Amino acid sequence: MFKIKKNCELFNGKNILITGGTGSLGTALTEKLLSLDVGTIRIFSRDENKQIQLEEKFNDKRLRFLIGDVRDKERLRRAVENIDIVIHAAALKHVPIAEYNPFEVIKTNINGSQNVIDVSMDEEVDLCLAISTDKAVSPLNLYGATKLSMEKLFIAANHFKGKRKTKFSCVRYGNVLGSRGSVVPKFIEQIKSQKIITITDPTMTRFNITMDEALDLILHAIQSSKGYEVFIPKLKSYVLSDLVEALKELSSTAFKQKNIPSRPGEKMHELLLNKYEINYSIEFKNGYVLLPSDFQIKSLNKLYPKSKPLSMEVYSSDHVPHISKNELKKVLKKHNFVP
Repeated sequence: MFKIKKNCELFNGKNILITGGTGSLGTALTEKLLSLDVGTIRIFSRDENKQIQLEEKFNDKRLRFLIGDVRDKERLRRAVENIDIVIHAAALKHVPIAEYNPFEVIKTNINGSQNVIDVSMDEEVDLCLAISTDKAVSPLNLYGATKLSMEKLFIAANHFKGKRKTKFSCVRYGNVLGSRGSVVPKFIEQIKSQKIITITDPTMTRFNITMDEALDLILHAIQSSKGYEVFIPKLKSYVLSDLVEALKELSSTAFKQKNIPSRPGEKMHELLLNKYEINYSIEFKNGYVLLPSDFQIKSLNKLYPKSKPLSMEVYSSDHVPHISKNELKKVLKKHNFVP
């Protein structure tokens, strides 16, 4: 995994805005940033109840809470005033909801992202970093397509920003273990309430990343970004059947398994780089960086002298090493995901 630099001096005194800051990632990121010597952290979201909960949880004078929606450009502009770093995590994320409410998702994930870009550029923040997902790679569902569009918008902003100083980059990773709406808390809730779990296909594979690893990737990207990059971690994956078996062995309650049809837009295996993106990606010890297809080799050698081209054909959850059932049990216990 990417590791952050030990001194973290880049964050000293910085004013940071997190869009969608009351979500699972935003909450964990806020806690991480408060451990550093930041100036202020502005939490921008639509959820007043979660903002109150965060304020009570952290009780830190460096926090500011702003009600707003990334669809509202003028409200967003006020939120970005005097900000150094914008972390764009706001999105509508649930795949089935996106399939049945397509334009609402487009208005938030695409139009809202362009608003973030425009306002960050106008206010000349130092860096604007977007949080993306493996579903953006060869997208099968609308949610993935909107996240791919977001990535393209952010990377292209480096071309049309003119003389403005703002850098635009992205991070892309798989589902965070235990994040809101993901499979682990869903299974645990089903076990506790119904004594049954619903599963589409036990041979499905998914990338595995913990919240701590996701946070390290984000902070690394902030420290290392030169603009134009999509930062991608090196991850292992797990087979869904191994996850179910690990939960069975950890659970104090017996439960059954029920197979159900796959959800609209659901993939058997997830991708973090497809066979075309591999040609524009470079490898480091702890991860990969995807660059625009028009990025010049001369610029690449200058900016990334220690990089090397990728040798693999595709970066997919069924092509990387799988975490064993026993390893999954250790991870689940460590993070207190036990039924």
